[in-house]
Amino acid sequence: MKPTSIFGKYLVKQILFNFLAVLLMVLSVVMLFEIVEILRRTSDRNDADIWFVLEMAITKMPKTIEMVFPFVMMIAAMATFWKVSKTNEYVIMRAAGVSVWGFLIPVLAATFSIGVLNVALVNPVAAYMYDLYETLEYRFETKNPKAVLFSDQGLWIREAIDNDNIMVLQAKSLRQENDGLLMRKVTILEMDRNSQPGRRLEAFAANLREGRFELKDVCIYRAGMPKETLNSLDYKTNLDENRIKDNFVAPEAISFWKLPDTIRFYEMSGFSVVRHSLRYLSLLISPLLLCAMVLVAAVFALRPNTRKGGVMFLIVGGITTGFVVYFLSQLVYAFGINGDIPVGLAVITPTAIISLIAVSMLLHLEDG
Repeated sequence: MKPTSIFGKYLVKQILFNFLAVLLMVLSVVMLFEIVEILRRTSDRNDADIWFVLEMAITKMPKTIEMVFPFVMMIAAMATFWKVSKTNEYVIMRAAGVSVWGFLIPVLAATFSIGVLNVALVNPVAAYMYDLYETLEYRFETKNPKAVLFSDQGLWIREAIDNDNIMVLQAKSLRQENDGLLMRKVTILEMDRNSQPGRRLEAFAANLREGRFELKDVCIYRAGMPKETLNSLDYKTNLDENRIKDNFVAPEAISFWKLPDTIRFYEMSGFSVVRHSLRYLSLLISPLLLCAMVLVAAVFALRPNTRKGGVMFLIVGGITTGFVVYFLSQLVYAFGINGDIPVGLAVITPTAIISLIAVSMLLHLEDG
């Protein structure tokens, strides 16, 4: 059955309506719990008003919704299939000679389109909001409403100079060498605890040695003073290679369109890009994961006889399957991060297993 046919358009409208309804309900519940949790955390703070609480809850919500997005699609598909089964529309379609696969094509097409839109349009907004949430969280912890959390692309890293000052370092490029880390186009900004800038150093190159940065072609800027130029300068630091690796940008804070450049940046640096590659491949395959969840929903809800198992079978089967899918995906994802299995296999395995099991069960029901 084509998605552009009369019944195909009807199914597409049903799945889209149910998806938006379920998504709205989940958003409301998540928003309520987030507000309650943030209110609990800010109950003893006079500097956090209701607008700050709402801002934190709204910016954190996309990250939470992303975790349950496949389950939202599965519930929407179950509601759609249960409705057409209850009203005997599925029986009429089968009597007309349409197979279960012809019935599922419009729904799968709409689901795949939702997944593509989520990756291409929603994900960049969600990544930006996650970055805002991290900044708000940092301001809340430091009790400074003007504090800035640097988390743009490239290498950004912070270090405490003393009890009153901090240093922020940014490098446009980074390469690992045998005896240290070579950075290009380095900027070092010194600020106090109130995020007020002090001295700024710009260097063409920097080499990280034990306890210091060896800066080359350095320009030093101070407020109200002329620029100072030096051929070289040793800048004291407590940073090391492991500390720099731990301060790379979180993959969740990078949009889908910027991840390839970020991965290339870290690969050229000589560091592991497993977490970023997993994130990128997971976003690429997410439309197929949504389609797999629709197939799972069809196994439980797409039945000519709605009295077989009833609504309880539908609910229990769907919830159990959702937990199994989440546990399996997280387990395989952990194996991928630890390097026990290849990155591509870690991403594809959960979706492939779920799809194969669902297709096998639908084939069995179709033949039966």
